[in-house]
Amino acid sequence: MKKPLFILTFASMLANAQAPAGYYNAANGLSGASLKTALSNIITNGHLDKGYSGLWTAYKTTDIDKNYENDGSVLDIYSEKPTGTDPYKFTLVNNQCGTYSVEGNCYNREHIVPQSLFNQSSPMVSDIHFIRATDGKVNGMRSNYPFGKVGTATFTSKNGSKLGNSASSGYAGTVFEPIDEFKGDVARMIFYFVTRYQSKLSGFSSGNMLGGSAFPGLQTWELNVLLSWHNQDPVSQAEVNRNNASYTYQKNRNPFIDNPNYVNLIWGSGSSTGGGTTTPPSPPASSSCTNENFETIPTTSPASYTTRTWTNNSVSWTATDARTDQTISGKAVTVRAGSLTSGNSANGIGSLTVTTQLKFSGSNGTFNVKVNGTVVGTVPYSANAVTTTINNINITGNISVTLENTSTNNRVAIDNLSWTCYPGTSKMNQRAVNGLNTIQKDLQIYPNPVSNQEIFIKGDVQHIKKAEIYDLQGKVIQTIDQPFKNTRNVIKTSNLGQGVYILKLDDQALKFIVK
Repeated sequence: MKKPLFILTFASMLANAQAPAGYYNAANGLSGASLKTALSNIITNGHLDKGYSGLWTAYKTTDIDKNYENDGSVLDIYSEKPTGTDPYKFTLVNNQCGTYSVEGNCYNREHIVPQSLFNQSSPMVSDIHFIRATDGKVNGMRSNYPFGKVGTATFTSKNGSKLGNSASSGYAGTVFEPIDEFKGDVARMIFYFVTRYQSKLSGFSSGNMLGGSAFPGLQTWELNVLLSWHNQDPVSQAEVNRNNASYTYQKNRNPFIDNPNYVNLIWGSGSSTGGGTTTPPSPPASSSCTNENFETIPTTSPASYTTRTWTNNSVSWTATDARTDQTISGKAVTVRAGSLTSGNSANGIGSLTVTTQLKFSGSNGTFNVKVNGTVVGTVPYSANAVTTTINNINITGNISVTLENTSTNNRVAIDNLSWTCYPGTSKMNQRAVNGLNTIQKDLQIYPNPVSNQEIFIKGDVQHIKKAEIYDLQGKVIQTIDQPFKNTRNVIKTSNLGQGVYILKLDDQALKFIVK
């Protein structure tokens, strides 16, 4: 069996060739939540709902194998073996489910985001961009579990897809893990879903994966998993083919296939806790300062409301009128008529992210978020788990953070609390002091993966003073002073082997792949 014809490395070039001219113009120059909203508007406009039964027709053009066997059978991500003989194959229409008892009986419609989370409502229930033709048995085994890295498998499909307990940090439940070949595909389908339907997320169930707010749209642990998968498994030609066929059928596109860089522009590069890759060195203003998952909180008299104190990663914590027997993605602290307060933390705060969920009875409400006693924003909570990010807090120096429940009756669980550093006048602004008027924010490696031991950089590089190449263990492989003094936007590397590396250009870190 052949491997895929080729991996899509010139993502932007192909995007321009496949998407209509000007399709993404409204997204130009944006990042973060603003970019996500712009893309949501773009892919909502023109979307035609062809109905749930219409998926069977769509699969005749969207889900046929043109890149592996190239034999016109169903391309099933749960049975395809990229480097070997498939355990079985499905003929379109003839093997359409139907009933099944074992793998290979028939194929049906797999909602990558389970339809139970949105109550089988339209247009989500029939959106071709995240509903794949897959083996009925494996689809049933996956059920409505979130995607993550499996520790011990309780079920393994014939191509190696697994169901089992989560080995992804921040979540201890059951997860489903596709094979490496399709992890990026799954990630980009879910990124599509939480972007296309961001205005509806607050009304969906979380399924331990979705966030309840438009941004970031996913629970922190799941976001980290999907960012890792997106970065380790680049867009393939099979995805490009499917995106084009889906556009012909449904009249909207998956922007994260057309322009994979949108993912990191919106959500960043993620953490190493999700399932496979290590976070590159980050500029000081965006590096992680504190990440509290409440796994070390004492559980004495867990159902009693009392004052809880503990220390994790050198940060002390105090939760008043709090209990510890409720969970979200793992252990959590539940606050009633009280608050959660950190001890002093150095290096300031840039943005804050936290997951909340109302427990027992009560009504929707908010926490006040205070830094050094001053309110800098609010965090909502409801019966669904909600992940919220407050951006641009931007306070320097030693800080203490408090989440204060504005209700005296609602019992609200808090989980996965983190914030980024904000050094203010340290290294980032020192560049301006040295005579540089702008900080390089828009540099990109293009194409990526790289070839011929050359890294081409898009963007203004004339002020870059140093280039460093790291492996994923943080070891410096190569250092180049004044890297662009005698060359134009290209860095010659020193015989890098296949793998993933980090290129650090002064204060900006970029991940790249050597094939």
